[in-house]
Amino acid sequence: MKVLMINGSPHAKGNTYTALHEMEKVFEQEGIETEILHIGNQAVRGCIACGSCAKNGKCVFDDAVNAAASKFEECDGFVVGSPVYYASANATLSAFLDRLFYSTHFDKRMKVGACVAAARRGGLTSTFDELNKYFTITGMPVASGQYWNGIHGAAQGEAEQDLEGLQMMRTLAKNMAFLMKSIALGKKEYGLPEKEPACKTNFIRQA
Repeated sequence: MKVLMINGSPHAKGNTYTALHEMEKVFEQEGIETEILHIGNQAVRGCIACGSCAKNGKCVFDDAVNAAASKFEECDGFVVGSPVYYASANATLSAFLDRLFYSTHFDKRMKVGACVAAARRGGLTSTFDELNKYFTITGMPVASGQYWNGIHGAAQGEAEQDLEGLQMMRTLAKNMAFLMKSIALGKKEYGLPEKEPACKTNFIRQA
């Protein structure tokens, strides 16, 4: 099994990484392979709604999004970590996730998703809510921990002093590992739930 972890901080070894690395240690103990992609320091532009991905099967901008697409398809779990900027996720990370989820057309159901946020003080829960929506719109079960998944620290390394935050990361990783393994067993026994054809109702219609 494999978990793909996204570091949405500009800092490769900052407090967001501290949270992800704490989870990574648990996954290793559980026999689960991990890979951390550092996205927050890259130039990732937003979606321009051109629709090319529907025809070509990939985003028209050939950058970190397309490079991550196959890794996303192959993984069993997907963890997103972000610093808090104005009570929301890093804009680079948001652009990356918008395009990654929209341009990839493989079935994402039953891949387990989780997100974590790092902040000096506030904005953790709003960032947490923002990131979870990528999972719930695509049928990905959301792993939970013992609280809202956040860690505190301003200067690099300060998150290592947040003992409760580190414990939350370990609990989240343990729960996620259990959920991934349980889903793998369920898929062998029962397969995936039957999927109905999409039924989209627009709110505005031409007369």
